[in-house]
Amino acid sequence: MDKRSYLGLFLIFVVIVVFYWINQPSEEERARWQQYHEQLLLEEQQRQDSIARAQLAQQQLADTISPTDTAAIAAAKKAKFGLLTDVSEGTEQFTTIENNVVKVVFSNKGARIYSVVLKDYKSFGDKPLCMFNGQSNEFGFGFTHNNRTFYTNELYFGQPQIQTAPDSTQSVTFSIPIGDGSLVYKYSLPNNSYAVDFSLSSVNLGDKISVNGAAIDLEWIMDMPALEKGHKAEGMWSSIYYRYTDGDVEELGTMGEQREEVNMGLQWIAFKDQYFSSILVAKESFAGAQLSSRSYNETDSLIKHVDAKVGVKHNFSDNSTSNFQFIFVPNYFYTLDSFEGLELTELLPLGWGIFGLINEYFIIPVFKYLENVFSNYGIIILILTLIIKLIIFPMTYSSYKSQAKMRVLKPQIDAINEKIPADKPLERQQATMALYKKAGVSPMGGCLPMLIQMPILFAAFRFFPAAVELRGQSFLWADDLSTFDSVLNLPFSIPFYGDHISLFCLLMCITNIVFTKFNMQTQSSSGMPGMKFMMYFMPIMLLFFFNDYPSGLCYYYFLSTLITVIQTIVIKRFFIDEQAILEKIEANKKRPSNGKSRFERMMEAQMKKMPKK
Repeated sequence: MDKRSYLGLFLIFVVIVVFYWINQPSEEERARWQQYHEQLLLEEQQRQDSIARAQLAQQQLADTISPTDTAAIAAAKKAKFGLLTDVSEGTEQFTTIENNVVKVVFSNKGARIYSVVLKDYKSFGDKPLCMFNGQSNEFGFGFTHNNRTFYTNELYFGQPQIQTAPDSTQSVTFSIPIGDGSLVYKYSLPNNSYAVDFSLSSVNLGDKISVNGAAIDLEWIMDMPALEKGHKAEGMWSSIYYRYTDGDVEELGTMGEQREEVNMGLQWIAFKDQYFSSILVAKESFAGAQLSSRSYNETDSLIKHVDAKVGVKHNFSDNSTSNFQFIFVPNYFYTLDSFEGLELTELLPLGWGIFGLINEYFIIPVFKYLENVFSNYGIIILILTLIIKLIIFPMTYSSYKSQAKMRVLKPQIDAINEKIPADKPLERQQATMALYKKAGVSPMGGCLPMLIQMPILFAAFRFFPAAVELRGQSFLWADDLSTFDSVLNLPFSIPFYGDHISLFCLLMCITNIVFTKFNMQTQSSSGMPGMKFMMYFMPIMLLFFFNDYPSGLCYYYFLSTLITVIQTIVIKRFFIDEQAILEKIEANKKRPSNGKSRFERMMEAQMKKMPKK
């Protein structure tokens, strides 16, 4: 490899470093996280104070009433709860409906979804994949009655009614009486569907319930459980997503504590894990939202605490119905895409711009086609890699040919440098450019093909950590291609590396070192020792960076580098004759000159701007 090729690789390294640097939190973001953390502490303190005051008032009331005075106790409860007295206490009971892909359990306390199990998937440890369970999920509407604020998740609904339609759609209906009116929840689960239709209906409640304007408060809180082997990676890809009614999809953020207040209409809100999402869709729209999330420690069994407070358009003065839809779904591109009009594929972090386009229109369709032909995902990744390398082979060939031209010109460039002293850089550059022009060689010919390949590498970097298809799929020693393959668990943790050894990651780095060494051996002189150190340092850096990443990604990069080495050997042995290249260059040098090229003029202009010693 020539110096300019090293320069190109160094620029690629700089691009990678800058890419991750710009994703680091800014000082403003850190300040916002700190402010949010302080606000959480304040809200928690206020909540505790409110609970303490309520307990004190309840105790004072109890002290004034004899335990045997049942009439006085009933009157006190009636004064406190009003028409909700009979539903303010009860015994929690559960109801289940299910189809072939999902099992949903409901609680009569709040008539809320208590737990959701996806039948076709397992969590880490081969346990049923429960997206949330019990008190880790809260869902309720807030309203005011009898001068007191209530949430429906505090109330006990009556005996549910379960029905099965002729098309196998199961539905469950909960209701609570409020005077001569009622509040009704209805859930429906079609067969072979991840979507649960949900409706809120009010009957004769206009004079009994009050809300702020025509919007009712809805709060949805979840402690997202750790479902994957790699807690760190799972947390890095988990967040709150939301879509505006105008179609734009935004992400709250994945690091630390995040908070966002949205004052525009929203179509849906999603609590997204690395490979699964819980989504709440408004059939009309949500009237703004307050969203927050905070990460748990890696030692916890939970990933994130997420909270969404939204406004729902509902008028209790009319006998109205508000319709919603819950979607509990794996983040599989074609499953998400099947929900028309929602743009749920935006939940997949496929990358922005050209990276996302490469994933959506090339990698994902090819991957799906290969799934239909092969059952082993290690073989699928191998064939996908071969297809990609075959497509970019012309660029690889062009890059190697340009490097070969630069190698055969190296003695002549050295002769120019010896002839023209170093204190005349402009003359050196002019002579070198003249040599390139006569020889018909582009100094950027070896760099540009490599830069053109970078979007595919970045696209793969985004695709594999998001590919739910790899969950639970084993290959060779890797039990699960969606997480790291640990062939040895260390009794201690190495800073920035971890407490395990990922073999695919290790092979990827070794192959990169071999590739670097192989290319260096093709040089005509040693030169640039500092750059050589940098080239060997990059694979070592990747070893630390990728140790916790999915083994499928490391396996792909390992194959890609290995195939590149093989391609280089084949090109050198069968396609490139450096003696013939030299003869062609010498023949080109005898042709008449057509004047300075644009590149030469640009380089000369830059050299003239350099200060003279």
